[in-house]
Amino acid sequence: MGVRKRQSADNMKQARKDVAFAKLTNIPSSPRKMRLVADMIRGVEVFRALGVLKFSNKEAAVCLEKLLRSAVANWEAKNNQKAESGMLRVSTIFVNCAPMLKRLRPAPQGRGYRIRKRANHVTVIVDTIDNAK
Repeated sequence: MGVRKRQSADNMKQARKDVAFAKLTNIPSSPRKMRLVADMIRGVEVFRALGVLKFSNKEAAVCLEKLLRSAVANWEAKNNQKAESGMLRVSTIFVNCAPMLKRLRPAPQGRGYRIRKRANHVTVIVDTIDNAK
């Protein structure tokens, strides 16, 4: 590896040092329902977001709470320190569509109605608060 390429790789590693992420794939709920919950915690401090998710009555909030805890654990493992209150925030969260399951439901007069069972992928990126400024 050349010197310039190694330096740029080291710079990228340094920039990503205090950023951690977690992904959850093929969640069997529609992306629209998941985005409603994801919008509640976007840009919020992590422990406040965990509280919002814990007391939300949406089913998608349970999956997102588990995913956010995983992202925080990834950050702690990467930086060898314990996350404290007011230290981390949800810098980015996005929901993408997963492949759809297509089914047919019997309908009157020999027809069939299409049923689309949607799924989604969620990615959460956790960052330190002082980096965000």
